[in-house]
Amino acid sequence: MEQREIDLIENLVGQDSDISALWTQHNEYKKLIDKLEAKSFLSETEIQEVKALKKKKLAGKTKLQSLLDKHK
Repeated sequence: MEQREIDLIENLVGQDSDISALWTQHNEYKKLIDKLEAKSFLSETEIQEVKALKKKKLAGKTKLQSLLDKHK
């Protein structure tokens, strides 16, 4: 995501509850992914969890992008 898009999101967070919820969720997924990927070894379960989190994060980003396009 580009910095100008992040700036737009941060401006809209207080105005649009959908954007706020998606942005919060996006950041939570990012933290979880980063935490898991920081480990030196991942179990098969953790590898699957990272994949699932990345898919959820991408789906949320797609929704977020469509909402941003409406605000542009």
